[in-house]
Amino acid sequence: MLKPAAAIAGQVVLYGAFAAFIGYFATDPKFRQIPDDVAVIKVSFSHLGDRECRKRTPEELAKLPPNMRGPMDCPRERSDIKVEIDIDDKNVITHTLHPTGLYKDGISTMYRRLELKAGPHKIAARMQDNVKLEGWKYVKEETIDLKPAQNLVIDFHPDHGGLFFK
Repeated sequence: MLKPAAAIAGQVVLYGAFAAFIGYFATDPKFRQIPDDVAVIKVSFSHLGDRECRKRTPEELAKLPPNMRGPMDCPRERSDIKVEIDIDDKNVITHTLHPTGLYKDGISTMYRRLELKAGPHKIAARMQDNVKLEGWKYVKEETIDLKPAQNLVIDFHPDHGGLFFK
């Protein structure tokens, strides 16, 4: 059996070696999520697709009970959402978002992460929340000088004009 002083000294040595091991790997080797000359673009938004509403005819309204006579007939199901992102006139994302939910009446959500070299880039984002309509309802184009390790987010808020870069 070891003497108490020798046992304590052994514990100090072992705990010290363990602390040094943890301390070394807490600071070295250096780890970086992305290289030094790279920026990140994140496309992240949630949006409800449009509905296919139609105006009811006077004959249809007359057949309905008085408390159900809304002028518009809107189904519960939402439209898919089309999204395209171009960087330097090259298409990098073309995606169709489907509505969530049992009745396809929920929100459509997207998250994509792109890494590219830092520097000036022409970025174009387009979105259509009603796939039955031609063209793009929301369009945003801008030339942005991305700094190394910068995070640029492409987001969507219909109350603030649609697509924007922040």
